[in-house]
Amino acid sequence: MPADDAAPLDEADLSIDTVVVRAGRPVVAPGQPLNAPIVPASAFHAGGDIEYARETAPTTADFERALGALEGGTAIAYSSGMAAANAMLDLVPMGAVVVAPSAAYTGVAVRLRELAAIGRIDLRIVEVDDTPAVAAACEGAALLWLESPTNPLMQVAELRRCIALAHTWDALVLVDNTFATPILQRPLADGADVVLHSVTKAIGGHSDLLMGALVATEPDLAERLRIRRVLLGAAPGAFDCFLALRGLRTLALRVERGQATARDLTARLADHPTVEAVRYPGFGTMAAIDIRGGADAADRLGSAVRVWTHATSLGGVESLLERRRRWPLESERVPDNLVRLSFGIESADDLWSDLDQALRSTGA
Repeated sequence: MPADDAAPLDEADLSIDTVVVRAGRPVVAPGQPLNAPIVPASAFHAGGDIEYARETAPTTADFERALGALEGGTAIAYSSGMAAANAMLDLVPMGAVVVAPSAAYTGVAVRLRELAAIGRIDLRIVEVDDTPAVAAACEGAALLWLESPTNPLMQVAELRRCIALAHTWDALVLVDNTFATPILQRPLADGADVVLHSVTKAIGGHSDLLMGALVATEPDLAERLRIRRVLLGAAPGAFDCFLALRGLRTLALRVERGQATARDLTARLADHPTVEAVRYPGFGTMAAIDIRGGADAADRLGSAVRVWTHATSLGGVESLLERRRRWPLESERVPDNLVRLSFGIESADDLWSDLDQALRSTGA
């Protein structure tokens, strides 16, 4: 047991693999719990720091402290990733320019198009891996919305350059870091103003919760985003925050395992006779493949797998795949035959054997 006068650890001096385990824990004291407790209360006795759960709550605050430590900012948790996205968009001035990827997460892309259609924003679409195009689009912009890698085309942006170029126009920059996670990429350290996470995905990691989060560098911006949570009614529940924090503890291990499998299998897929193209940026647990034989063959793949799971979502311990254009609102930039792959923690050999047999059964 450490001496009573031992200096507390500074998380800034620790590896990200250690921070993911330590951050957001209760105060260390005899008799105190090791893990943050679930506090299922909507109201609290008056006069304290917490009074109503729509503003904040103990379990929510514990999760926010952990995620904030990982990303290097102030975290605000929301009831879903789309709730977090809408909180950010709610801060954009009326009619202001928003620059966004050509193929972003479907919910965000649809919401952006809706806002543009009613004149709420002026939407400019770019390919995020084309830095000169991003720079040109940012002229006079209020917000640059980036995904890197993009969902599901796996395009990678030059984050530092794009962020710096947007800031020359005083635009805020949001980076959706759901795919890379703070284990592989920390956009706030590259100058971004806000990071977005669908906590439902890799951070939660077990396909058993629905949550989102924003992490901001500036406390004033974080407070404005927290107020959006209050006014939009987007507070997460105590049980979801507990699950998210528990899932967070193994994030580094899950990312390491999934990334190793992704690198192995995408290299094999590059030579597979039924695969037209492999989309993998060289890091992370996400990839996509274009299947020979079009949409029908890609749909047959989903029906033929046995170890892989045919389902939407990503970032869980189980490996998932789906043809993205089966969703009517998916971007037309996404090929009909594109299948998105989320690599979990199963045996790489088992995943390969299953995927190989399923691909050969498509008739492509």
